[in-house]
Amino acid sequence: MKDREFLEKIKAGIMSIDEGLAYLKDFNFKDIDIAKLDFQRKDRRGFPETIFCQGKEDFALIEIFKAFYERRQSVIGTRCSEEQYKLVKKEIDQVTYNKVARIISLDFEEREQIGRIAICTGGTADLFVAEEAAITAEFFGARVDRHYDVGVSGLHRLINKIDEIRKANVIIAIAGMEGALGTVIAGLVNKPIIAVPTSVGYGASFKGVSALLTMLSTCAEGISVVNIDNGYGAAYAACQINKLIEEK
Repeated sequence: MKDREFLEKIKAGIMSIDEGLAYLKDFNFKDIDIAKLDFQRKDRRGFPETIFCQGKEDFALIEIFKAFYERRQSVIGTRCSEEQYKLVKKEIDQVTYNKVARIISLDFEEREQIGRIAICTGGTADLFVAEEAAITAEFFGARVDRHYDVGVSGLHRLINKIDEIRKANVIIAIAGMEGALGTVIAGLVNKPIIAVPTSVGYGASFKGVSALLTMLSTCAEGISVVNIDNGYGAAYAACQINKLIEEK
């Protein structure tokens, strides 16, 4: 809830003084023992907090989502298994789940999709990383164009889409194997590119290390690289760039 919205609810009597005091008590963050939840993240950084679900105990994940639900604050959880989603869903019916992206969402907002982020993948096997990036970017308020399976082994597929890709404020290039997609796109556009190596590939790809080293060693300018399979991190950075461009 934005500060003005909070004050308007108090003024209109929608929220009581006691409810307002309870809200202010957790204004900066809420300490639920197992976690300290940052309710001011969006005010400070422009985007709300995200929960990393992988490795969390079931009871902890449920309590975290309950706290956000009670606060009526939107939140997503990345790397969420289907089993984790089902457990949270039993407690909070409003949550939704994208199985490919492995993202669980609790959303109380209607947001305008601004700007344009192009998400490109080398192959269909990179889809799980691409959809993590796409769902994240859309949740953070960006318009997303998906250009999947445009890898360098069939360059005509990329060339066929390059005019559309050029319309984006920022491009996310996702690839496994040798990870050359970002370099090729960078040679054809004048937009910032965030490259994401994926763990897709045969043995010598070393679960994404080969693609990571290729991307870090690129001869093309204007490419930033995030960690292996880090679609979320790429989307966050892309949304920051996209937002700055649109605000101007």
